[in-house]
Amino acid sequence: MTDFTSLHNHHEREVFNEVVAQAADFPDVAGNEGLLVDVACVALNRLPPRYIRHQVDFAFYLTESERLEMNVAIRDAVSYAFNFVRARSALRSRG
Repeated sequence: MTDFTSLHNHHEREVFNEVVAQAADFPDVAGNEGLLVDVACVALNRLPPRYIRHQVDFAFYLTESERLEMNVAIRDAVSYAFNFVRARSALRSRG
């Protein structure tokens, strides 16, 4: 059987790093590990998947402009996700 374990979505690692980077700006969410995972899920679902086998291969084929656009998209998706999860969490706690 073919081994597919090397296949993954490029955005996963980048989103996880961005969630950690932005967590300080959202202390009400950052203190809850489950909510941080929810943030990563929401952010990843807002981004188009980019499946790769090797990080080096993906970086080689991106132009500098594409890399910058992708970084902005990841930051925006994570920021949106923090606000979305924060709002949903507040709604759940009310009722």
